[in-house]
Amino acid sequence: MKCPYCGNPNTRVVDSRPGKIEFEVRRRRECQECNRRFTTYERVEQVPVMIVKKDSRREEFDREKVLRGIQKACEKRAISVKQIEDIVDDIERDLREGRDQEVPAKAVGEKIINALKDLDDVAYVRFASVYREFKDVTDFIQELECLIHKENRSTDAKPGIEGPVKIDD
Repeated sequence: MKCPYCGNPNTRVVDSRPGKIEFEVRRRRECQECNRRFTTYERVEQVPVMIVKKDSRREEFDREKVLRGIQKACEKRAISVKQIEDIVDDIERDLREGRDQEVPAKAVGEKIINALKDLDDVAYVRFASVYREFKDVTDFIQELECLIHKENRSTDAKPGIEGPVKIDD
């Protein structure tokens, strides 16, 4: 493995352990030239899952592309890298465990949207605005109204908690 710091091709494995997802090994390596350490992940090569785009093009599932999209939606929010990686891990696991080798891009987008909706409303709306191609402010308002109604329903279902309270000045 080539050192990412100095480019030396001679590195040694210092530690190996199972990765976060199934069929992954995390390795700590040390460069024998500059003595710096870095982490690599080794994965079993699997049959690729092909994503079918709207225009019928097919491209291989790209974990990094999904990760970047979610990170962009979660920018400047109190969401940890681990939470984002967990979402991507779950989506990738679902796709690989499924029987289909070809999955519509819409199905992947909906998995992301559903995960973000549970995680953070702002990240959800950010992602939805791009994914669902909001045309103007009314699209945002409609989506926000759906979120507000969802929250009001969940608040109404909780015993002992009142709905919105009007405060008189």
